[in-house]
Amino acid sequence: MSDELFRDDDIIRRVSQEGVLIAAGGVASLLQTSHPQVGQGVRDHSYTFDDPMVRLRNTMGWVYMVVFGTREEAEKLSAMVTRMHDGVTGPGYRANDPELQVWVAATLFSVAAQTYQLLFRRRFTEDELEEFYQQSKIYATILGCPEDAMPAGYREFREYYAHMVNTLQINDASRYIADGVLHPTNLPLIMRPALVPIRLITSGLMPPPIREQYGWKWNAFREFQFHLLMRGLSLVYPRLPERVRTLPREIYLRQTRKILRRQINGRPRLKVRSTAA
Repeated sequence: MSDELFRDDDIIRRVSQEGVLIAAGGVASLLQTSHPQVGQGVRDHSYTFDDPMVRLRNTMGWVYMVVFGTREEAEKLSAMVTRMHDGVTGPGYRANDPELQVWVAATLFSVAAQTYQLLFRRRFTEDELEEFYQQSKIYATILGCPEDAMPAGYREFREYYAHMVNTLQINDASRYIADGVLHPTNLPLIMRPALVPIRLITSGLMPPPIREQYGWKWNAFREFQFHLLMRGLSLVYPRLPERVRTLPREIYLRQTRKILRRQINGRPRLKVRSTAA
């Protein structure tokens, strides 16, 4: 049995190694919380607004560990996440509900595939999308979601995803989370200028039915700005040295391994807010 869940030539590693995908993290996050049950759970329990940098570190650390860590590391960290989610319950929602786990995994796959193809100016074949989708199921199954709860293949996934995007009805909790993610008050001043392009990327990549429900401004000029930004990134980013493009992965993996060691030594670092804000 391999010591890792994936090989270096697996498409999930090729895509997930790219640090620029962090800029699209807001899209995945706000797609997830567009589901009213996910949104309410995050509104009631998450520390996103209290410490957004720690939240980003924990989320990206888990993603990178699952894809690039050893099997033991991925399973131990995911067990910690599952235990944390055991306490994320409330009226009408439960974080470990397989339905919600499927939706979260679906957003991670969809946003990563969409962003990678835009930035590298290439289209995945259907076989590549099938491979990537099958590998991305790990984001749900490693947290205990039964694999048969997920769409079986990429074609079934497309039907599921289109249905979700066109039928989800976001609620006030979803809008509250979106405002806090895109306009955070508890963020280092040096990082705030980066929010301008991130807001544009988030709006441009968001499926129109969800974007409209969030009430974000979108017109021909904003669309032109978005395509201009993505075009510029696609000309510059792929030409950067790989060690530069993958630096965020190395940083987050190192930080997350420290968290695992502290957890083993009885000093837990992952946290969840126990009551509503």
